[in-house]
Amino acid sequence: MSDTPLRHDWARDEIEALLDLPFNDLMFRAQQVHRAGFDPNRIQVSSLLSIKTGACSEDCGYCSQSAKYNTGLEKERLLPLDEVISAAEAAKAKGASRFCMGAAWRNPSDKNLERVIEMVQAVHDLGLETCITLGMLEEEQAQRLKQAGLDYYNHNLDTSPEFYGQVISTRRFQDRLDTLAHVRKAGIHVCSGGILGMGESRSDRASLLQELANLPRHPDSVPINLLVQVEGTPLFGTDALDPLEFVRTVAVARIIMPASLVRLSAGRGEMSDEMQALCFLAGANSIFYGERLLTTDNSATDKDRQLFQRLGLHMQPQAEGGAEMASV
Repeated sequence: MSDTPLRHDWARDEIEALLDLPFNDLMFRAQQVHRAGFDPNRIQVSSLLSIKTGACSEDCGYCSQSAKYNTGLEKERLLPLDEVISAAEAAKAKGASRFCMGAAWRNPSDKNLERVIEMVQAVHDLGLETCITLGMLEEEQAQRLKQAGLDYYNHNLDTSPEFYGQVISTRRFQDRLDTLAHVRKAGIHVCSGGILGMGESRSDRASLLQELANLPRHPDSVPINLLVQVEGTPLFGTDALDPLEFVRTVAVARIIMPASLVRLSAGRGEMSDEMQALCFLAGANSIFYGERLLTTDNSATDKDRQLFQRLGLHMQPQAEGGAEMASV
């Protein structure tokens, strides 16, 4: 891991100054940090499955799964265990080292949590790292997931505290921080990032990165999502984000969270190969792999393999019996 000191006291103006750097200078700094901590040509690959789709009570303005918006998405019940195992086996066969499961809940009931725990244990037994995202968690629920062998829990901050209220009203920003605290306390690796291109300012992007970097521990994985615009949601029609602004944000995430995996997540299907290559140069070293991310299209696995080959990148080997990640 990197010898770069891990700071948790980043000031907003420091992060904004990084975002304001000339592009070449920013990329150079990000590459220096990246190479100090990681093999610059290795990519960690995760696969994501929606295990329960639609009918969510939240009003997240970007989400096709909210029951408050008419997006044409059909709601589905929690998937049977055998379907989850089949999907995990297929993901492993295609080279994924981590299998992530997402359920469209505000927070899981204890009954539903028991069924998810069965899925976690089954996927873990396949030799894959396990990750889930179920919404808000209570402290006792996080402890139960840890006992079941869960490796990662994903819970994004989404955007800055200042812009948050313009995107979501049914959950407070502090609720998200509380869930992350429960996950950390349970000893589960944290996966937390945000979504860019929702109409936020550069200052908002700096604020989001500040919140992530100043957590008591940096997230082990930091997903950087590009808004996928879904017709019927409030954010449909938002002006597209400048691709180089997205790359800048990835680079600053790498600089201020030097030991974290920085993951290209939603929106990759709309990125050019050149944009993705710049993100890898900026320090992104993880992707979601597969044709679907929950309910939206993603880059095809064959296309990803071709891009990796063109760039000389190789996928991180699959873990033996689950995750063994260094503490950050």
